[in-house]
Amino acid sequence: MASMASLHFSISGIAAAKRSVPSFDGLRLSPSALRLSFSVGPCGAALHQSSFRRLVVKAATVVAPKYTSIKPLGDRVLVKINTSEEVTIGGILLPSSSQQKPQAGEVVAVGEGRTIGNKKLQISIKEGAQVIYSRYAGTELEFNGSNHIILKEDDIVGILEAEDVKDLQPLNDRVLIKIAEAEETTPGGLLLTEASKEKPSVGTVITVGPGTLDEEGTRKPLTIASGSSVLYSKYAGSEFKSADGSTYVVLKASDVMAVLS
Repeated sequence: MASMASLHFSISGIAAAKRSVPSFDGLRLSPSALRLSFSVGPCGAALHQSSFRRLVVKAATVVAPKYTSIKPLGDRVLVKINTSEEVTIGGILLPSSSQQKPQAGEVVAVGEGRTIGNKKLQISIKEGAQVIYSRYAGTELEFNGSNHIILKEDDIVGILEAEDVKDLQPLNDRVLIKIAEAEETTPGGLLLTEASKEKPSVGTVITVGPGTLDEEGTRKPLTIASGSSVLYSKYAGSEFKSADGSTYVVLKASDVMAVLS
């Protein structure tokens, strides 16, 4: 009986622990997140709050209070991460397991730039800019009670100063594409559920970045033009939801496989 009781307790403990730790299943910004105004509130019971704090500390390097500033070097930038959204645009409270990991923030410091060939290039992103960055890039750290991330300039996907992702200005060789809507029915007329819809990899180019830098530091414009219908690698880039429900993807120009006409 003692063994059974011990086994039952262990399984229950595992289940409780699993429920208490939030999971981040990839990021897709909702319309409210695209306004770049996030807030973090209570994460449920006290056990949930404690577990969440421990998770944050493990995920980010904590900068000791004796340090009062951080100066990025080279082509790196320091971004203050926008906090996870707790409420949907419709006002529904999200459980901790449904809150989305931020992928956006404000640039608070920039490095001195880099040298390519004989040319010294300044970082094109200015302090105060609201940016979106690659999902798995950079080094996260906790500084002055807030979460920050140090990124290379090339890890910045684009600048978003407006309220909607359709107004995103891609950087470097990034391309903003409006994804074509998935088919709602099969050829035989059967209605498809969301889970069974084929993920499209076709869309319309909305905006393109200024291009890449060659070995001499000269900017080479992209050959893809706004308004083009394109086929792109299915799992490339980062997807975002617009305020009107449309889905967009930001990816590198090299992930565009063909222009359709």
